[in-house]
Amino acid sequence: MSAWVSRFAPLVPKTGPVLDLACGSGRHLRHFRSRGHAVVGVDVDLQGVADLAGADGVEILRADIEAGPWPFAGRRFSGIVVANYLHRPLLPVVVEALAPGGVLIYETFAQGNQRFGRPSTPAYLLKAGELLDTVAGRLQVIAYEHGEVASPRAAVVQRICAIADRTPVPALDGSPEPHPLPAP
Repeated sequence: MSAWVSRFAPLVPKTGPVLDLACGSGRHLRHFRSRGHAVVGVDVDLQGVADLAGADGVEILRADIEAGPWPFAGRRFSGIVVANYLHRPLLPVVVEALAPGGVLIYETFAQGNQRFGRPSTPAYLLKAGELLDTVAGRLQVIAYEHGEVASPRAAVVQRICAIADRTPVPALDGSPEPHPLPAP
């Protein structure tokens, strides 16, 4: 279980399902299910989550999300978790799949990881600030980190937790006076 995902899991509303993208063994899928969330897992290989097939509140989908169309067109999620996975064309699609108030929790490898081993190909390593750029103007950033970690193994990672808060923010004009929020 990723400590980053565990840290921000309480922010995810229980109003809709949580998507575990490229779910692998389903460690995050299982965590959110244990917290009472409906969960959706997608991966090209479902062997690691076969025991969850047919369980209440669990939807498992075999799909090649890199080669095929986005299998969740028109669906929105209260939370989306992505760990140790990067396919850049999906980044804006993932952001758009968040429901209002939904939480994106993303953690994967970044440039510089080459000195620690795999992945080492630039296609699988985030550029400096790439997750921030992906959500800029679209999501409210709660936390962001980029740097070396020692656990579970030495690596360079980039992490973000951001909320789909589409409430308009009033423009600042330099005045020290408070600005009223726009009417809903």
